[in-house]
Amino acid sequence: MRNHLFLFALIISILTGCGSVKKEDITYLNADYSASAEEPQLNIFQPKDSLVQHDVLLFVHGGNWNSGNKETYSILGRNFAAKDYVTVIPGYTLSPYANYDQMTLEIAKAIKWTHENAANYGGNPDRIFLMGHAAGGHLAALAVMNPKYMDNKAYIKGIILDDAAGLDQFKYLQENPPTNTAYYDVTWTTNPEEWKNASPYYFLDENTPPILTFLGTKTIPSLYYYNDLFHQKLLEFQPEAKLIILNKKHGAMVTQFFSPLSPRFGEIQKFTEGIQ
Repeated sequence: MRNHLFLFALIISILTGCGSVKKEDITYLNADYSASAEEPQLNIFQPKDSLVQHDVLLFVHGGNWNSGNKETYSILGRNFAAKDYVTVIPGYTLSPYANYDQMTLEIAKAIKWTHENAANYGGNPDRIFLMGHAAGGHLAALAVMNPKYMDNKAYIKGIILDDAAGLDQFKYLQENPPTNTAYYDVTWTTNPEEWKNASPYYFLDENTPPILTFLGTKTIPSLYYYNDLFHQKLLEFQPEAKLIILNKKHGAMVTQFFSPLSPRFGEIQKFTEGIQ
């Protein structure tokens, strides 16, 4: 079975790789890096047709804020590039070397770098879409929605939340105070005001970019609860906002993008094409 899975992944990688060019390990912070960890970098997956400006999709990986890396999602990057998106996948500093604030600052800097450099890779700098799974959904949403992190978000055309975590940490952590388990005491601090600053839920307003949400019925129960709560509030500002509920577990909500045949690509294309 393991050999079959390896062969499948190899075939998919070869097929999707034919339609894109990968640029690896690009530094995006442009500043002295002080965390006691390796400086994060980003990968870019560029459609081979670079004669036109493509929409840009910046994908933020998950991993409970203390694990994960950009390399795991190369197949996802190639699949989106094959659908004509210049795809940017940044790494970021993980807990315990950083808390949510530094992680979000880094994602905001990755967004800014992408805006300033997208045209060099065939991307339209004024049509950037953000997507994140789990912790990555939280960081992507917070970087745009909390005004602390971005000076100008006009070029952020939309956000795609894929089984996002951390949408209302203020309420969640009041009921589940952070401990050293998974470094939550470092990631979130023990200050409730920080928990509120970390929660995209409290920054939803009429200026929030359009949001498309994917949510798994078999995901973590608290994650399902807070995604539903977030979406209900989102509808106050975006009555047409779409919530697509899928019969999947949390991990499968992102691995579905490893297949170029996933119908999610069509749903995302419809979302991005509908935004002018």
